[in-house]
Amino acid sequence: MADPEPINFCQICGTRLERREAFERLRPVCPSCGWIHFSDPKVAAAVLVEQDGQVLLVRRVNVPQQGKWTLPAGFVEADEDPQQAAVRECLEETGLHVRITGLLDVLFGLEHPRGASIVILYRGEVLGGSLSPRDDADAVGFFKPDGLPPLAFEATRKAVRYLHAKS
Repeated sequence: MADPEPINFCQICGTRLERREAFERLRPVCPSCGWIHFSDPKVAAAVLVEQDGQVLLVRRVNVPQQGKWTLPAGFVEADEDPQQAAVRECLEETGLHVRITGLLDVLFGLEHPRGASIVILYRGEVLGGSLSPRDDADAVGFFKPDGLPPLAFEATRKAVRYLHAKS
């Protein structure tokens, strides 16, 4: 797989990188100091919150998929526990404090060039807060699984399938 954002210069010494075979793949390698660039995946955490038979969704303000609905989710920071990232993102986008109650799945697949290639999907429950759109959401709400608005991402569609399988 090609790097989503190609790297051209060594992060150690600044020399222009060359593509060479390293660890059984073509990778950017520094001809001067030998540093090898390994393209790391972006990781996101999402939380499926169900209440009274309805699922919590947020409407996206940003592209891609602007105006479509998704689970509260976002990127995991390098020093952050993925569960805490899911809790943080839910609060930032919905105003709700949640508790993670379990792991549903770990999904792989890059849906757009600047997105996550790994999505950790948790189940959560509401502890408190006030439901209101925030951060990169312009609307938030609970929806019955058979009356969902247009969904943005495969991770959200897969989470909804978990709800259907449960009933």
